[in-house]
Amino acid sequence: MDAHTAKPSPELPHVVIVGCGFGGLEATKVFEGAPVRVTLLDRSNHHLFQPLLYQVATAGLSAPAIAAPIRHMRRHQRNLTVLMADVVAIDKARREVRLADGQAIPYDQLIVAAGATHSYFGNDQWQEHAPGLKTLADAFTLRARLLSAFERAETLPDDASRAPWLNFVVIGGGPTGVEMAGTLAEIARHTLRDEFRRIDPGRAQVLLVEGSERILAAFKPEQSAQAKAQLERLGVQVRVGCRVVGIDEAGVDLQTADGGRERIAARTKVWAAGVAASPLARTLDVPLDRAGRVIVDEHMNIPGHAEVYVVGDMAAATSLEKDGTRKPVPGVSPGAKQAGRHAARQILARMNGRAEPPFRYRDYGNLATIGRKAAVADLGSIQFSGFAAWLFWLFVHVYFLIGFRNRVRVFADWAWAYFTFQRHARIVVEPKGGLRQDEA
Repeated sequence: MDAHTAKPSPELPHVVIVGCGFGGLEATKVFEGAPVRVTLLDRSNHHLFQPLLYQVATAGLSAPAIAAPIRHMRRHQRNLTVLMADVVAIDKARREVRLADGQAIPYDQLIVAAGATHSYFGNDQWQEHAPGLKTLADAFTLRARLLSAFERAETLPDDASRAPWLNFVVIGGGPTGVEMAGTLAEIARHTLRDEFRRIDPGRAQVLLVEGSERILAAFKPEQSAQAKAQLERLGVQVRVGCRVVGIDEAGVDLQTADGGRERIAARTKVWAAGVAASPLARTLDVPLDRAGRVIVDEHMNIPGHAEVYVVGDMAAATSLEKDGTRKPVPGVSPGAKQAGRHAARQILARMNGRAEPPFRYRDYGNLATIGRKAAVADLGSIQFSGFAAWLFWLFVHVYFLIGFRNRVRVFADWAWAYFTFQRHARIVVEPKGGLRQDEA
């Protein structure tokens, strides 16, 4: 057998990677051709390009355009075994990863990249009425609710009964919330125009609620102001300094900046306000931060266990700066990718009796799209917004998609949408048993 077809020896060190998000996927690439056995565990069979997940939820892209089967992506890596499995616990003493079906997978080295989930700040009952957006299943659920709201409004007899169905509340003014709000406004005012007879979709109200004093807090204040102005030009109502204190089937309760209370009647709510680390973090029995993330050292290791690495949204990591200070690594895809590569390289370096330098995050800047021809870009010393930022955002996201076919597909879909205002993925599949009343 040649080096490309020979199977790895069972005597080689066994590296287990939990999660095939950006961090886990990058780690597998580092190990290609290395003298290790690698097992990649993920509860799904695909890698998801999460920055464009809202495009699936808003019918701009189909699921295969932003996702790819893990096995196909890594089919040429002969030292890699991919298992579709749900990891429920990690036993550090036994060096085992425990699966939901009762199996235990032993490891010599472990990289945990299980990502994050929604955080409702102790109000988990809100999830039923305000779904978040982390998986393709979330996107399908949200798309059904968004599009079905217009369909439901069309069946009702008067404006008063239609209004709650044509009110859309997006909670959270980060990039996901801003992108979602802007896209919803475009759908109502352009995509659905002339398609209904009893309602005017253009009269739909999109409200973006942010608890802090400005949206896009990771950007510079002037860019936050530009983003707010661009959203308002699209017809989005932006409310800052408002805190959500209640969510139910019929609407949202807000606490305003002056301490008053306000009720918004809205059947469709989107949660983009907070994330928490995967519950798997708690099974490691190590210090966690307020968001439930694992506090790791300069090599992504947990305390007292140099064989266990945690990367991506699950890790509270810091970066060693040139001036010797340490800065938090932001929870964005470049941070996860860089951490995944660092952990894998550190494993290989230690196998050879050396060590990698402490992790240093390379900040490529921040991007957020607001809608058609509207975006903001912060590249450190350079900031710009509007059409130029939107073009830059478009090409960056196409470039980082997995696979040539997906890049061509997404670019073609976006070009079509740009010239026609149409969004082709507007099919809603009714779940077995029919839609609930708050989804109809």
